[in-house]
Amino acid sequence: MAALRAPPVRLIGSALNTVPEQTDGLLGPAAIRDLAQQLDLRPTKSLGQNFLHDANTIRRIVRTAGVRPDDVVLEVGPGLGSLTLGLLPAAARVTAVEIDPRLASLLPVTVGDRRPDLADRLTVVEGDALRVTDLPGPPPTALVANLPYNVAVPVLLHLLELLPSLDRALVLVQAEVAERLAAGPGAPAYGVPSVKAAWYGEVRRAGNVGRRVFWPEPNVDSGLVGLVRRPPPPGDRQATFAVVDAAFGMRRKGLRAALARWAGSPAAAETRLRAAGIDPSARGEQLSVTDFARLAATDPVQQ
Repeated sequence: MAALRAPPVRLIGSALNTVPEQTDGLLGPAAIRDLAQQLDLRPTKSLGQNFLHDANTIRRIVRTAGVRPDDVVLEVGPGLGSLTLGLLPAAARVTAVEIDPRLASLLPVTVGDRRPDLADRLTVVEGDALRVTDLPGPPPTALVANLPYNVAVPVLLHLLELLPSLDRALVLVQAEVAERLAAGPGAPAYGVPSVKAAWYGEVRRAGNVGRRVFWPEPNVDSGLVGLVRRPPPPGDRQATFAVVDAAFGMRRKGLRAALARWAGSPAAAETRLRAAGIDPSARGEQLSVTDFARLAATDPVQQ
């Protein structure tokens, strides 16, 4: 994946020929429309392109994320640069991963025009965040992003596993997904995303975001989710995640039945559940990530 430290293309004239709407260089609705027009950009649903254009929301996200002056922030899907421009003054560096080559090329230009004093803090990586295997520069310490809603959970989990240097995250996702990520055992929204996110850290809801701060306006509500990394529970991640997938694949059934294929038979599932100190009649939504890790670590039953 290519890291773009200087703009490979230059738009005719300034990247932003409207009068700045914010004294701190943040993008407002008119600036967003102007940039999109210059690119002849029509946001695509397949890439989850809904661009933030409200400066107060940007400031709130940066503040809620607790970005520190020594942070290297990873941003996924920077789009037209709204959040990027808010992050740059607060962090030591920002590494932005953008899948759309037009937007990846434009971002350094926009930053250079709006905040030339901070342009050297930005590195743009053109590529798919789901397929990133390494990043240029110092390891990122915080993930702050308006994640594409259609791949938000896979991207978050991939980056948390890939980059152990990330000690915290604040992501903007669909409200329903935010509920799932932050739910605890026994909650109606508790499921696979909840357990897998909890493997990496303490997850919390960090606020709601209205539809009108996006262009185009989405047809779903949005929410902020914060995560602070902590050591995972004892056990193997892949083995634990396999049990989680099996348990919630048949979530209406008790674990003895739901884990029959995973364990080899209902009787084998019951043996392993009892070995882990778990009631075989319990359901997956009653177990914590530590419970799942303990269950995954039990010895297979010889059939």
